[in-house]
Amino acid sequence: MIEDDIEQLRQDVSMALDAADSDAILKILNGINVTQISNLLDSLPSQQRDLIWPQIDPAWLGAVLLETGDEVRDNKLGALGSDEIAIIIESLPDVDDQADIILSLPTDKLVDILHTLDAQKRKKLESVLSYNDDTAGGLMNIDQITIRADVSLDVVLRYLRIRGEMADHTDQLFVTDRHDHYLGALYLRDLLTNDPDVLVKNIMRSDVSAMHAHLSDTEVAREFENYDLISAPIVDEQHKLIGRITIDDVVDVIREEGEHSIMSRAGLADEEDMFSPALTSARRRGVWLGINLLTAFLAAAVIGFFEDILEQVVALAILITIVPSMGGIAGSQTLTLAIRGLALGQLGSSNYKSLIKKEITIGVLNGLIWALVVASFSIIWFENFNIGAIIGFALIVNLVAGAFAGAVIPILLRQFGIDPAIAGGVILTTFTDVIGIIAFLGLATLVL
Repeated sequence: MIEDDIEQLRQDVSMALDAADSDAILKILNGINVTQISNLLDSLPSQQRDLIWPQIDPAWLGAVLLETGDEVRDNKLGALGSDEIAIIIESLPDVDDQADIILSLPTDKLVDILHTLDAQKRKKLESVLSYNDDTAGGLMNIDQITIRADVSLDVVLRYLRIRGEMADHTDQLFVTDRHDHYLGALYLRDLLTNDPDVLVKNIMRSDVSAMHAHLSDTEVAREFENYDLISAPIVDEQHKLIGRITIDDVVDVIREEGEHSIMSRAGLADEEDMFSPALTSARRRGVWLGINLLTAFLAAAVIGFFEDILEQVVALAILITIVPSMGGIAGSQTLTLAIRGLALGQLGSSNYKSLIKKEITIGVLNGLIWALVVASFSIIWFENFNIGAIIGFALIVNLVAGAFAGAVIPILLRQFGIDPAIAGGVILTTFTDVIGIIAFLGLATLVL
């Protein structure tokens, strides 16, 4: 749906809710798909969500919850009883989707739900739940089709006809030995275009590598991107086939990575609910406001050391914001590039020095160009050559410092196990503010 259609949908729903017209709400919900319902829930205040929820087709509830934001899903699951949640989980055909719902449950409800499932389903769920949700094992589904290498294609075709169906995004069948060790893959196109009497082992692809269950979801997404995969086999420590990952799961990972990068820059949760209680949001954001306040006090304290020179030369007080601001922007550009490189696996110990050298060079070049511009403007404005020279030199220093910090900070934070997307911006801003002020006012103190 385009943006205007989404807005019209919200307006129609709001009008139906105001009029308490259940039939109109039901008609609207029956006319849109699961993703659109999920987006609708995410974009409505919590009171309206509570009115919409009972009108959703029970068979769709699980799929809707999977598509909503994490906070919206958690709040809704927290308000439902164990019996209702069990029905929702049963409506989901894929074990990995069931696991996603279960992992969102409070501990007490999680135990209740697991006890309501039969032994076979519980065993399948436990095989997925035993892995962290940000690993290949946590992403995988166990609906893979396995075949033996020593059978003919005709046997495989008859086996598939007996099954009667295949899971979504099935582009290959996985070949295993009698002990379930992964051997290779048979693509459906090869199955359909070769003589039925040919044996699987003669045309299977033994070069299709399996992914280890403990591989991170970011690395999984990178593998899918690099090799244009639709599905991939997952193996355990003994190289036994335990499941598969499909492209739809990887798209979710990529989307979540993008949201994390954007939201963490502002100190927000990855999928913070737009309409969460004001007190809850204020508490979360207040932490980062407090951190920012501390860094602001640090910058103010540095300025305080140069109080005498600021009182004597008013021009310095007017120009003081330029140097830290320019350094912050230059550093942010490098910081973003470095964080992206780390996320994509393009930046590491073998090449980070090259990035630092390149960014310092860019800092010098941009520093020289903009120092000339700002210095000329300052000389004309205040009719003082010394002030122009001071701010020009300080600008070069801070642009170089910002570029250096922007390249180094993400690498150092990653080594300490800290997410650069969350903490990098705060550290960089403090660094460029302090260096910029010291360079500008320190040089002014010496010269003026």
